[in-house]
Amino acid sequence: MQIIIEYESSWRNSFLEGSNNEPLPKQKDGTYRKFIGSMTNLSNEKNFIQRSVTIDTVMGLLNRLIGDQRKLYQAREQDNYYFKEIEALIEFQDKASTTNHETTYIRNMTGSTDQNSYTGMIKVNDPIFQSDYSSEFWGVLALDLDELCGFIVNNTEISTDINTDPLSIIARLEELNKFNPVENTEQINAAFLQLKSHFEKFNGLNKKELVLPISLYCSALYLQLERLARNKKYDMSSAKTKAGGVSGISNNGFTKKDFMDRYTTGEKKKVWGNPYIREEFIKGEGKVRRMLTKASGQLEIHLNIPNEKARELKDLIDNAGVSSFYLGKKGLAYVSAIRV
Repeated sequence: MQIIIEYESSWRNSFLEGSNNEPLPKQKDGTYRKFIGSMTNLSNEKNFIQRSVTIDTVMGLLNRLIGDQRKLYQAREQDNYYFKEIEALIEFQDKASTTNHETTYIRNMTGSTDQNSYTGMIKVNDPIFQSDYSSEFWGVLALDLDELCGFIVNNTEISTDINTDPLSIIARLEELNKFNPVENTEQINAAFLQLKSHFEKFNGLNKKELVLPISLYCSALYLQLERLARNKKYDMSSAKTKAGGVSGISNNGFTKKDFMDRYTTGEKKKVWGNPYIREEFIKGEGKVRRMLTKASGQLEIHLNIPNEKARELKDLIDNAGVSSFYLGKKGLAYVSAIRV
C-alpha cells in the first residue's frame, strides 16, 4: 500500500523544549512545554532545534488520517492501537522539492519581559540615590580598574564623583559591561582572590579563564555595602532588597530590567514575540545567520501489509474524511493518492 502526501511550507524547527512522546509537564505559569524561541534562548545553540520527517511524524499523520486525534504516545499505550502490528512494516521517503530559510516573527504567549527596557516614571528620589551614603557607595563604579583593585585589596576610600540617579548608574554599568576580559595576573589576581574568598557566588571568569571586569565592579559594590554597614558610618538598610542584595545586581553582573523595575513606577516591559533568528560566528565562514526553515514537497509512505488490511485502512481513511492537516509544525498537507 502506498500513501502520497503533498505538503507546502512545512516548518522544520521547534520552539518548545521537551518531546511529544511524553506526558506534558505543567509549568508554574500554567503552560506546559517551555517556549525556547525567544532571542535570549536562541543565544544558546541547543535551543535552535531543527526537525525532519521521522517515523513518529509518519505515524502521527496516519493516526490523524483515520480520525485518531490523541497524542501519538497516548495512542501507542493502548491495547487496541490500530498500528501496533503495522509500524514495523512502514517505510517512507520525504521528497522536499523546495527548502526556504525565512525570517518569521514568533509569538510568545507566556509574556516574557524585555531584558533592556522598562515602563513608568523613574524614581530619582529613591533613598539609595539620595542618601548620605550614596556617593561613597555608587562611587565604586567611577573607579578605573587599577583604582578598583586598590579599593578591593587595600580598602582605600572612595573620593570619585558620580551622578547618583538610576539612568546614570545603569548607563555606567552598561559601559563597564563592554570592557574586555583581562589577564588574571598581579593586581587583578589579588583583587580576584579577595572577592573569591569573600563571596561564595562570585565567579568572575570567562571560559578562557580571563577575568571579567563587570564581575569585579559588581562584587566590589557588595564589598562596599558591607564595609559601610560594618563601620556603622551609615544606615545601609535602604540600599538592600528584602533578600539583602542590591536590586538587579549580582556578584557577577547585572540585569537592566530587574534594576529598573525597582526604580520605576511601572512593571517590566512585556515582550510578546520576536524574529526567529540565531546569529553565530563559525570559524572559516564568519558570522552566520540561521533562520526558520520551510519545506515543500511530497511524502511517500509505503506499508508492506496484506491487501485485505490495506483495503481496511483505506476505508478508515475515506470514512474519516480528513481534508487537510499539518505536516510537522504548521504548513498545509493533504493526501493526493492512495494506492492499494
